[in-house]
Amino acid sequence: MVNTWSYLARLAEIEVGEHFYWEIGKYKVHGQVFLVSWFVMAVLIVASLLATRNIKRVPEGMQNFMEFVLEFLRGLARDQIGEKEYRPWVPFIGTLFLFIFVSNWSGALIPWKLIQLPEGELAAPTVDINTTAAFALLTSLAYFYAGISKKGLGYFADYAQPSPIMVPFRVIEDFTRPLSLSFRLFGNILADELAVAVLVLLVPLLIPLPLMVLGLFLSGIQALIFATLAGSYIGEALETHGHGEGEEEHH
Repeated sequence: MVNTWSYLARLAEIEVGEHFYWEIGKYKVHGQVFLVSWFVMAVLIVASLLATRNIKRVPEGMQNFMEFVLEFLRGLARDQIGEKEYRPWVPFIGTLFLFIFVSNWSGALIPWKLIQLPEGELAAPTVDINTTAAFALLTSLAYFYAGISKKGLGYFADYAQPSPIMVPFRVIEDFTRPLSLSFRLFGNILADELAVAVLVLLVPLLIPLPLMVLGLFLSGIQALIFATLAGSYIGEALETHGHGEGEEEHH
């Protein structure tokens, strides 16, 4: 009984929403998000440098792995946008996928909680709603840019089809689709980390390990879903506006 109350007391100490703030002028930014984001960027930069340091005609080692990743990202963009127009969008979709993927895995594999901060704790950047909302905003701007760059202001003419009364609904839809992706990504990654934290306290050795493996798999799937749907939205903007068409297929 005493042990049970001890575990419950420790569970009660788990807090969500505390942040380590940096003050920049009149603004406050989440310092722990920046720290782990810089770590993720450093991992991606180092991997790129290692892959391109000594390029060989017959790739091997890190070069071979990075070329495989590049082909995967090209295929992802090509499948969603189309053979003719996918190339300029590979960097954007690839960056989304890689940053989210490495962020999610860093939260699952690296014991950030061992690093003490004055407030809050280090965790995957995707556990912070501000990060996933920023991804959603970038995705919205990307497919608006894609549509306008190809069709000019005529891109917005489709908003009035089949009736002008549909305009506000189409505008709301264009912003809520990627926003829903951001909440899905945030919710799934946060739920996974909280579940592992709770089980580590309750059953320190046995149950958390398979759950962590499952979490790694699901973290990769979340990155793939976000990048795939971002590509599909850009593909729709480059073709016809196509609101509602094929939406079931994407989801």
